[in-house]
Amino acid sequence: MPATALPSSGDQPGGAPGAKTCDARGMVEIHRMYRASFGEAASLVEGVAEGDATHADVVGDHLAMLSVSLHAHHEFEDEHLWDTLEGRAPACTGHVERMKEQHAAMLVHLKALDAALPAWRASGRATDAAGVLAALGGVNSSLAVHLPDEETNIVPVMETVLTQKEVDAASVHGRKATPKGKTWAQLGAILAAQPDGGAAWQHEHLPAPFRLVWRLVGKRSYEQNRAELVGDARP
Repeated sequence: MPATALPSSGDQPGGAPGAKTCDARGMVEIHRMYRASFGEAASLVEGVAEGDATHADVVGDHLAMLSVSLHAHHEFEDEHLWDTLEGRAPACTGHVERMKEQHAAMLVHLKALDAALPAWRASGRATDAAGVLAALGGVNSSLAVHLPDEETNIVPVMETVLTQKEVDAASVHGRKATPKGKTWAQLGAILAAQPDGGAAWQHEHLPAPFRLVWRLVGKRSYEQNRAELVGDARP
């Protein structure tokens, strides 16, 4: 059954069946950040010297930020996306059910990461890092299955049955979930994960005043955090 186009009524998409109703590229753009950031996470953990609790706390804080972001990303989809897609595109129901199963599987690993981080952040010891690394392995394995599946089978349907306002709500939700003091770190991670280093993303998503603040303040903060993550910060 093809996706069902609904009549135009404010927030409801309209137009011919199959016609593009919104731009959901933002889903792929945030996925790039998760791939890159979780992909390097194990090497960051392994780069912490035995017993260096100060460095472990910096890396652990970064991983906690990523976990919060991914939790929020999936919470939005679970609470606002799946039922809408099933209602407007019944043919997508099988894909939606698979997404729910993949989210549930990944949640196990994210919760394991959340549980393992405090002890390692406090000690910096390899014995505590083992649980963090095991959880990260599970998260990355889950992402490797889930993200391409979602991009192939969900994003195209979103772009024929959702409004731009509905799609943009995901970004708003993600920004609100960003931990206090982590705006520059998260923005920098998103930009760094884009193919061109984020230049096009900035011009499309950030107003000019915010781009200026990023150049003058945010970029420096992000780069300092990166140096601390890899243990190359200068006093």
